[in-house]
Amino acid sequence: MTDPILIAYATKHGSTMEVADAIATALRDSGHEVELVPASEVHELDGCSGIVLGGALYMGRWHKDAARFLKRHRLALAELPLAVFAIGPKTIVESDVAASRKQLDHALEAAPELTPLAVAIFGGVVDPSKLRFPFKRMAASDARDWDAIGAWGSEVAALFARDGAGVSA
Repeated sequence: MTDPILIAYATKHGSTMEVADAIATALRDSGHEVELVPASEVHELDGCSGIVLGGALYMGRWHKDAARFLKRHRLALAELPLAVFAIGPKTIVESDVAASRKQLDHALEAAPELTPLAVAIFGGVVDPSKLRFPFKRMAASDARDWDAIGAWGSEVAALFARDGAGVSA
């Protein structure tokens, strides 16, 4: 048995956790051992064969727990296969996705020594019932594309398998 792939996620209202869970399913379906943990609860990366780090984008910034995870574990991450995702744009229109990718790239500049094997942006969720004023007035939306999320999870599984990360014997 090999060490598991850690999927660390940073979420405020739960939608990033749901995306992380879908990615975990794709990795498991490809034969990988997976651990799914909030990024704020990860204190060390010993015993991990690869990392998937995800976080929501809020007001132009990556979730603080994802950014802190990246900073705190940057040395260990430089030695492990890494994939990164963010959720955030209210639509999957190309310009919205490009703006979110720019925000994620800016966050990743905090650790220039890292070269993720895969990076993805997925649509986000707006649930006004979970928001404070004035955001509570926003229209409800869910721009997550579950097929794209599953496909990216399968792509990451193949990349990690190539690097020998998390595949059960």
